[in-house]
Amino acid sequence: MKLQVPFIQLPISFDAAALAEEVAALGETPWRPHPQGFPGNSMLPLVAADGDPANEAFAGPMRPTPALQACGHLKQVIASLGATVGRSRLMRLAGNAEVTRHVDQGYYWAERVRVHVPIVTQPTVRFECGDAVVNMAAGECWIFDTWRQHRVLNDATASRIHLVVDTVGGEGFWELVARGRAPGHPSSAPWQPRHVAVGGDEVDEIACEQLNVPRVMSPWELNALFGILFADAAPGPAVAQVQQITLRFIRAWRALWARFGDADPSLDAYRARLQQYLEEVRMPAQAIRMNNHLDWYGAMTMMIGRVAVAAPEPVQADAVRQRAMGDNA
Repeated sequence: MKLQVPFIQLPISFDAAALAEEVAALGETPWRPHPQGFPGNSMLPLVAADGDPANEAFAGPMRPTPALQACGHLKQVIASLGATVGRSRLMRLAGNAEVTRHVDQGYYWAERVRVHVPIVTQPTVRFECGDAVVNMAAGECWIFDTWRQHRVLNDATASRIHLVVDTVGGEGFWELVARGRAPGHPSSAPWQPRHVAVGGDEVDEIACEQLNVPRVMSPWELNALFGILFADAAPGPAVAQVQQITLRFIRAWRALWARFGDADPSLDAYRARLQQYLEEVRMPAQAIRMNNHLDWYGAMTMMIGRVAVAAPEPVQADAVRQRAMGDNA
């Protein structure tokens, strides 16, 4: 999700030592290589599609995995965020390893933030986002602008382990964000973090996503996503032409939506209009670069082109739409 600043520290903290004990008790068996094969990166699924730790899908009903069910304090931490959560993990970065510079550009990330709670870390671990750099201390809680170029460097010999929660937020969560502080951006509000102690009320259920990918993207969502893309398009002669082509497409999509909604008989009509747009806009759009150094057409394809309407069976399965979601560390 695009934020106004690179980093925001939320006014909530946790017992990192207790979390580290729970993580250690899980052993090495549930840890898995990072799905993209990044050297030195591994992960342990906590919330996954259907609660299956082997299911790396971004779409589908999200549920706690057996590993999370075994960790009372981790469940307490996630529940305390006041958010509806999506796919969530423990992320481990080995010593002398890095998460390489990238932007989270898939549809999944347009309206989701990544919450980081460091569990095991060192003062020299660097989290870079845009031009900003922070060290997230153990037990703190942070979010960052995933629409900017970012990377993580661990120059120590010990591994770094973070709890990483993907979320669209929730009323309680956005209240936390409003009271957060951004490094380098002074605030008149007093800094009053709340510490979540170990124990307390047992968490029976975590609010998890059940609906996360549309069968057909509504014209309002389409408008919002194109707004993000054009807001960060670097100025150039091709931008106006692409905006005009896009406006015709959005108007046609709105007419289809008013006529059909997302009913099954309408899907072929949506697919045909989407394909027409992609072919019409490809050449002029390839001249546009984004302020975050992405290619505009590629970012649009990942955010909209592969997701705006469900692919026909049996193509749909997981492959096409999961590629459109994007992934990172």
